[in-house]
Amino acid sequence: MRFTVSEKQEIIHMVTRSEIGVNKTLRKIGLNKSTFYNWYNAYSENGVDGLIPNKRSRNRQWNSIPQQQKNLVVKVALDHPELSSRELAYKITDEQQVFISESSVYRILKARGLITAPAHIFMSASDEFKDKTTFVHQMWQTDFTYFKILGWGWYYLSTVLDDYSRYIVHWELCRTMKADDVKRSVDRAIIKAKLVTKQKPKLLSDYGSCYIATELKSYLKDNYQIDQVHGRPNHPQTQGKIERYHRTMKNVVKLDNYYAPEELESALEKFVHTYNNERYHESLKNLTPADVYFGRGEEILKERNRLKKLAFENRRNEYLKSKKSTNKKNHLYLK
Repeated sequence: MRFTVSEKQEIIHMVTRSEIGVNKTLRKIGLNKSTFYNWYNAYSENGVDGLIPNKRSRNRQWNSIPQQQKNLVVKVALDHPELSSRELAYKITDEQQVFISESSVYRILKARGLITAPAHIFMSASDEFKDKTTFVHQMWQTDFTYFKILGWGWYYLSTVLDDYSRYIVHWELCRTMKADDVKRSVDRAIIKAKLVTKQKPKLLSDYGSCYIATELKSYLKDNYQIDQVHGRPNHPQTQGKIERYHRTMKNVVKLDNYYAPEELESALEKFVHTYNNERYHESLKNLTPADVYFGRGEEILKERNRLKKLAFENRRNEYLKSKKSTNKKNHLYLK
């Protein structure tokens, strides 16, 4: 059985993040161990290109990328060194109206020595709740994480994340982690989301004492008709999306020391804005959370598809034009 590049990539991600180990996972899916490691080593060395079969199509020359577009890739990459080749590809498509695939961006940057490591990150925990959501505000995930502010002590960040879009609906710093803090966070999230309909989201959380308090359950039910859902005990992967968000956020925000709550709040506000509005998520078809949350994702995907077709058409026309010119010169020479 032959696998496509995307299928190979998906298998690599699945196996490396599996909780039962590589060998057991490979046996379960019926994949030869040596085959998997050949794919993994090729992916580690060359990214997506490493998964492309060695046999090349003779007609592939027509799809060569113009030098001007290659220069554009390098310029955008140097302006945004924090972005991966995947994120750069979609940023260029959306903002520059030029379609260039992720693998092409990777290849261009690698050829210029701007990539020294594989452009992928393997996760050790599942990113999805077992029952997938199908629309915005169907379910929210909420959790606390903590920060130490020098001279002030511990502060606790309460976050409400929309499960379907991964959009951060609300966040706030709290001095405690009590049911009252959760109530306030939900109140403000409801206001920000402008939820005026009777249908309210489910609230997914862990089994922290503040989330299982009877007073919180009654408050949510009586005021908003919100049902609570709890992840499995000792299994944080159930809240994978908000857990992943906290890891990503802390990798950036905790690079600095903070000497006042206002300093930390300013850093968090900046990060949340970037996360919601600028960060492309592979699981969202490389849209931003805001694109999905505000319902503009389908239009963006249609425009990307249009630009992709246009790019292929232009490259094909340039190739045929160049080929015709070459044949004409050869004909004149033979005369």
